[in-house]
Amino acid sequence: MEYNHILIRYGELGLKGKNIQYFLSRLQHNIQDKLKAFPNIKVQRAQGRLYVLLNGHPANEVMDICKSIFGIHSLSLAYRCENELDEIKTTALHALKSSKNAKTFKVAVRRADKSFPIGSQEMNQKLGAHLLKNTEGFTVDVHHPDVEVSVEIRQEGTFIVSEIIPGPGGLPIGTGGKTLLLLSGGIDSPVAGYLTMKRGVQVEAIHFHSPPFTSERAKQKVVDIAEKLANIGHSIKVHFVPFTEIQQKIHQEIPDSFGMTVMRRIMLMISERIAKKRSILSLATGESLGQVASQTMESMHTINEVTNYPVLRPLLAMDKEEIVNIAKEIDTYDISIRPYEDCCTVFVPKSPKTRPTREQLHAVEEGVDFKELIDKAIEETEMVTYTDEVDDAFADFL
Repeated sequence: MEYNHILIRYGELGLKGKNIQYFLSRLQHNIQDKLKAFPNIKVQRAQGRLYVLLNGHPANEVMDICKSIFGIHSLSLAYRCENELDEIKTTALHALKSSKNAKTFKVAVRRADKSFPIGSQEMNQKLGAHLLKNTEGFTVDVHHPDVEVSVEIRQEGTFIVSEIIPGPGGLPIGTGGKTLLLLSGGIDSPVAGYLTMKRGVQVEAIHFHSPPFTSERAKQKVVDIAEKLANIGHSIKVHFVPFTEIQQKIHQEIPDSFGMTVMRRIMLMISERIAKKRSILSLATGESLGQVASQTMESMHTINEVTNYPVLRPLLAMDKEEIVNIAKEIDTYDISIRPYEDCCTVFVPKSPKTRPTREQLHAVEEGVDFKELIDKAIEETEMVTYTDEVDDAFADFL
């Protein structure tokens, strides 16, 4: 007997009230798109659940993909059978025997189809007795079983599972609008992009590069990270901004200790203008409070002055170890630590200001005109799309 379904539970989406159909439609679409390589698979909705009909495709391969899709609270490989007592007994027995290294079990029956003639409690007893009679070495433990044989009797059939696997949670990508992620190529910003996606946000990215001070290998890091993020979020557009002339002007005309702050202010100015062109309503960064000089409360306050856009900072309260652990989970860490400098490490001052004020920045920027160079950088920005090759027919929601 082979698994024929994957049962999808969607957690917090069930709290969306009148908007729940929108969120479920998006989740159903995202799952179907991610499983596009399996042409016979169907994703269906039922009350309180989604089901992936495997139709002969390999269960474990499909399961591995589903485990990474935002909006899924948990999932289980499931056997589906008809609502007949003998068939349910046979299938439940197979589900228990397929559990590895289990010695104790319990049966949990949920009778969603009230037309089924046997109540849930009686079904628990009948199935428990059948499993004990037809197995060796198993005992019942209703409090802390090694395996719980879960039986859902629904109008469309009975679904039996013996393992619940956590999903990534969050909200389906495409339900939370768009943001423009400042993607440096370091460890933090890809993690920020990942966590922003987890809240249902479609991410575009912007990267500032400064040849010849930054190499093509540094740019390739960003390309490789973008491809990793595209695997998570279906696709991602990256805006590559030439930043060399701006950085040279900062280095020549701004006091060294304020150079980093001015650079970050200009990055936000450029990012906001590109976001407006792309109908994007927020910016996102990989900043973690207090991690470096430009990420103190005072620096953030001063840097934020140049934009009216909300700046999302999903890593704000995380320490470095937490960030690194997530980077390893999403497979961007080894890319990020490649020893190629990005523009944030070019012309780094020996003693950057850690508590710059807006008034100080007004003084140091007075008489230094960046407008022409900013306009030129935006005009020469190149946008590249990286994709996992799914066709997003749901684009009207994004």
